[in-house]
Amino acid sequence: MMTIQLTNTDFLPSETSDFEPPVVSIADCMRLRQYRLSDELTDELDRAIVVHQEHIPNDVVTMHARCAYIDERTGMRREIELVYPDEADPGQGKISVLTPVGSALLGLRVGQEIPWAFPDGSVHRLKVASVTQKTP
Repeated sequence: MMTIQLTNTDFLPSETSDFEPPVVSIADCMRLRQYRLSDELTDELDRAIVVHQEHIPNDVVTMHARCAYIDERTGMRREIELVYPDEADPGQGKISVLTPVGSALLGLRVGQEIPWAFPDGSVHRLKVASVTQKTP
């Protein structure tokens, strides 16, 4: 049985900080825990602020949100939609949450940065530039 600790929305950070934990919906957290996750994504979910979907600020990278990010190591700006593995289509900009980039971005707010190790051993610093939530 899986236990998920919900956070009172009074504890959601009102400003962006690189050291704030990611914000994830309870539904996304539960679904993600069903996959074989990297140690890094597991750690991020373990420290995440988990709330009901309606309490997630609009500037947070969530599942199915479109976001633009900047890889500060290479200077490259890219726009992606964060999706579950079975929905991934890199040619359409749909990136799986299980990829290094997807795992790094989940739960971050606009302006936040995170260093993330990639499979080739390099560490990239990703900064969220914008987020557009998918309308139901």
